[in-house]
Amino acid sequence: MPGTPEKPISYIERTRHYYGALGYTTPYRWAQHDDVPFHRLAKPLGQSRIALITTATTTVSTEALAKVDASAKFFTVYSSDTAQEHALGINHVAIDFKHTTGADQGSYFPLHALRRAVAAGRIGALTRFHGAPTNRSQRRTNATDSPEILARCQEDGADAAVLVPNCPVCHQTVSLIARHLEANGIATVIMGCAKDIVELAGVPRYLFSDFPLGNAAGRPHDTASQDQTLSLALDLLERADTPRTTVQSPLRWSADESWKRDYGTIAGLAPEELDGLRAEFDQGKQVAKRRKEM
Repeated sequence: MPGTPEKPISYIERTRHYYGALGYTTPYRWAQHDDVPFHRLAKPLGQSRIALITTATTTVSTEALAKVDASAKFFTVYSSDTAQEHALGINHVAIDFKHTTGADQGSYFPLHALRRAVAAGRIGALTRFHGAPTNRSQRRTNATDSPEILARCQEDGADAAVLVPNCPVCHQTVSLIARHLEANGIATVIMGCAKDIVELAGVPRYLFSDFPLGNAAGRPHDTASQDQTLSLALDLLERADTPRTTVQSPLRWSADESWKRDYGTIAGLAPEELDGLRAEFDQGKQVAKRRKEM
């Protein structure tokens, strides 16, 4: 079974099986590349300006952090000041809200960890951070969102970027963005939890944490875990000398790995329960469509 405790979840296989059971008969085609651009960090990390790229969405209440909310989906790149505090959420489809809540932004938006790294002299400075829309359309990500994020990073004088995805499609989105940044002279490292999706897309540097989706920056409410996760990513940014370099974090989510068995499990569900899940998913798509048209 994909994603047993001995190995990471195969999100491609697991989601294909899940949506197939709901009646979606055409499997999604995930991004796949053989060639991988690679740009070495041009300056010492302690002198480098780092951009943070997130797929988290702006949110209005803490109550919204622990559930899927299609109305929180965004469709254009946004940017904001890393010197300010922000309320961001991970209200994406396919986040594992059974085993995590999204209540601690530090587990998916490592702004505070990055600030601590600046204070310690580990990195030179932070630029603005940028929000990347999660698009199933690879064409849209490649043709519109990636160039826009590149332009903003160049405007800010970014030397490198740390990219942090959340849901499965988020992992594809930031992989495509990382490839574009790297091809245009900005070194990148992805911190993520969906190993199969990122490695299939083909990226320069990837720090893999075998945690439930939504925790790519470390365990929630665990500053040491978040600092260690960022440190591993920064080490990779500095030291990798070839593309497709993946490092796995030694941290474990917990001694109980039932979250791997539980993710996307539909075994034993009655037909009417599957119908309800499909109706809920279709309703979410309609909400997102209306928001896109606003």
